[in-house]
Amino acid sequence: MSTLVLAGEQANILASLRRLKGTGTVGDVVADSGLPADSVRAGLKALLESHHGHLAVTDSGELVYDFDARVIERGNEPVLARAWSRFRQLARGAFKAWIVIMLVVYFVVMVVLVIAALFASQRGNNSRGGLGGGRRGGGSIGFDPIYWYWIWGPRWRIGRPYYGHRWERTLPKEDRVPFYKKVFAFVFGPDQPKPTQKQLDRSKLRLIRARSGVLTTAELVEHTGSTFPEADDEMGRLLGAYDGEAAVSPDGELVYAFPGLMASTQGSKKKRAPNPAWMRLEPELELTGNTAGANAIVASMNSFTLIAAATSPWFIFPRLGISGPAAFWALVIVPVVFSVLFFTGPLVRMTGVTFENRRRGRRNVRRVLTGFVYDKALRGRPLPLSEAHAHVESKLPNATTTRNGIATLLDELVAALDGEVSVAEDGEVYYRFTAIRDQYSASDTVRRFLKLDKRQLGEVVFSTSDSAEGAGKRDLELFDRELVGESSDLGAYLPVLDRVDVEEPYDLISFDEELSRRS
Repeated sequence: MSTLVLAGEQANILASLRRLKGTGTVGDVVADSGLPADSVRAGLKALLESHHGHLAVTDSGELVYDFDARVIERGNEPVLARAWSRFRQLARGAFKAWIVIMLVVYFVVMVVLVIAALFASQRGNNSRGGLGGGRRGGGSIGFDPIYWYWIWGPRWRIGRPYYGHRWERTLPKEDRVPFYKKVFAFVFGPDQPKPTQKQLDRSKLRLIRARSGVLTTAELVEHTGSTFPEADDEMGRLLGAYDGEAAVSPDGELVYAFPGLMASTQGSKKKRAPNPAWMRLEPELELTGNTAGANAIVASMNSFTLIAAATSPWFIFPRLGISGPAAFWALVIVPVVFSVLFFTGPLVRMTGVTFENRRRGRRNVRRVLTGFVYDKALRGRPLPLSEAHAHVESKLPNATTTRNGIATLLDELVAALDGEVSVAEDGEVYYRFTAIRDQYSASDTVRRFLKLDKRQLGEVVFSTSDSAEGAGKRDLELFDRELVGESSDLGAYLPVLDRVDVEEPYDLISFDEELSRRS
């Protein structure tokens, strides 16, 4: 869409938004910039894709474009920040290579020296012969094809990420993860998937198509588990990115339609909706991502190097006749310091991993609670606090949840949705979220009459040209049709709540990585 707007017009629209403190209607921008209304409307929609912003609707049904007062571009990063990020990436890569070289080389050297010292001790000979025998043993270890196969995977591509042992189990047997990647993971943790925006959008586009091209913010929250302000911003981006149109329902609800996404060679075949947020919980972040066996091998190698280096002045040096400050630094100080730092890495990261898992746990609680809230709201029933707490505890038995914590999350939803809170005589707290049902009802009404999945326009649901009398008559006609069975069961939009599930983050990118590997 942004390509349809001339650069000069886009600059004028941005300037107008800044003068309007980021908020205004199409008319406001037209009056400020002097541009045609069609150009302004297209430009504002394009800006929703490229800049942080969302749509709002006034009591009179007017659409309001609400951007940050500074009109911040999405994904914008200062030049110095990008340069620093690139430097850190290169430095991290060099540091990783150094770590593997140090671990493997010093482990091999220490094995050779210990074996040579044992042979020398058995013969009672401190001559160079012992050390020479060790070198012959070292050559065997260093160039054994089986040894290098263990270090390196024959089908592994340099730079390919390693997301942990759970991801490794999904790979073909031939794609064995090389040992050096597990060494990196031991120190730095497993690589974290970095899906592109298109990869992140796939499930949202599936949701739009499953909902016949019509969506509301509440339905997006059902899918993502985000807060409503975050969903408003994301909906604005989707509107600009996928040529959506925003409209206001007769009840004043903002509804988004994406007719272009509904064109399909499969005709009116029903699309399966993606899992909702409570069936896409975040997994715990692992400290290393390795199996216990892989961690044991890496830790054992480093422990052996540490012990051998620390004791070498009393065990290796006398038996092999090694002496001098250079040998002391090369075979004692450097390997000991390296081995200590090697173990320090995961210990330092442990605190960060613990805090991140707590944040993920809170987000998972929010997602499970969202499902319960939506189920009650769409069925038009009040939500008791005690039932909400029991539901979360039953689905997340290992989560640390309290009644007050659940009440806090529900209060946040009340504030975002203008919900209602009441206290019964027995002290039970009840929550009502009529706004959720209103949004689903509005999208359902527009969906059934636009029939975008059939690429046909149904009868007019509402019109800006309606008089008060005409609008009232049309509403009565719609109500009569609902009485005879044309209305939908809003609760049917939600999957059952008896199951929660985890979505691995690498699932978002596995399809593209498999295509890249095959090519």
